[in-house]
Amino acid sequence: MAAIQYKPTRMELSNLKKRLKTAVRGHKMMKDKRDELVRRFIVLARQNKALREQTEEKLQKAMDNFVLAKATMSNNEVEEALLYPARGMEVEADTQSILSIPVPKMALSTGEDMVYPYGFSSTSADLDGAVQAIAEVLPLMLQLAEAEKSTARLADEIEKTRRRVNALEYVMIPQYTEAIHAIQMKLDENERGNLSRLMKTKEMLEAQAQ
Repeated sequence: MAAIQYKPTRMELSNLKKRLKTAVRGHKMMKDKRDELVRRFIVLARQNKALREQTEEKLQKAMDNFVLAKATMSNNEVEEALLYPARGMEVEADTQSILSIPVPKMALSTGEDMVYPYGFSSTSADLDGAVQAIAEVLPLMLQLAEAEKSTARLADEIEKTRRRVNALEYVMIPQYTEAIHAIQMKLDENERGNLSRLMKTKEMLEAQAQ
């Protein structure tokens, strides 16, 4: 790693000590942030897994009902029955913050109760089950999309924070520590040299006085 450029002066020593103190404090804050991000990530990942399992179960149920419905109805009859929506829906998309990280927040609102848009006499009961299952799976799909995007953003932030922690721990802090040690050694050496010269000067003056 490239060494820090410095001048062996007391002013430089003081500045480097301040930088080291700041780096150590920043390292602790970054580690705390990383640990909290990992904790939140694990919670979201578990929610994500549970939502995916529920969504896949509901979708499978809907597909099974559609297959059964198509066994007793023609394709044209199924398409005609589903030509109009059972009810109106609106998705509200917004953002929320997790440790200052913007993540999506979505809400599904329905203005009315679901009404099957077809006559029951000409359709299969399995089609009713399929429509009901799709209506139930839509909110889960929105929650799943929200959880997956939030998990991905937290994963990105964890990686960025991890790199910052490693840079401070293995690069910046060791460089500052090494530079401070080198400057301190140089200053001590200069001080010993000055003291030695003073002692010799004193000895010379005493010898001349005799």
